Amino acid sequence: MIAIGCDHGGFNLKKEIIDFLEENNYEYKDFGTYSDEACDYPVYAGKVAQAVQKGECEKGIIICGTGIGVSMTANKYKGIRAALCGDCFSARACREHNDANILTMGERVIGPGLAREITKIFLETPFSNVDRHIRRVNMMKALDE
Repeated sequence: MIAIGCDHGGFNLKKEIIDFLEENNYEYKDFGTYSDEACDYPVYAGKVAQAVQKGECEKGIIICGTGIGVSMTANKYKGIRAALCGDCFSARACREHNDANILTMGERVIGPGLAREITKIFLETPFSNVDRHIRRVNMMKALDE
């Protein structure tokens, strides 16, 4: 199950990513917003982060205008490793090396084709389980304590 959410600045790209999820048979839960009317991004980033944090959803995707605000918000939640990605290399690396559990993107930064490819890579790339990456992720997790 994939948690997805956005603010008004990410609403159109969220619709595009939902189409991608449906086309590729991913189950998802949409945490809003449901229009392009101005709203506060921490509300929707928090809903996605909490769903991942509680184990209700395996991974999350959050979109705003830049991806920055929702990334900063999501990373305030214990156990969340949200990665802002605007390229395919970062999407792969954040999963392989950092075991990122939330992808954030900016609608005003990347186009829908690239966002689809980033989403695909993020969802399909497993964590590498290489000793050095496990050690580093565990170091990040220790900061939650």
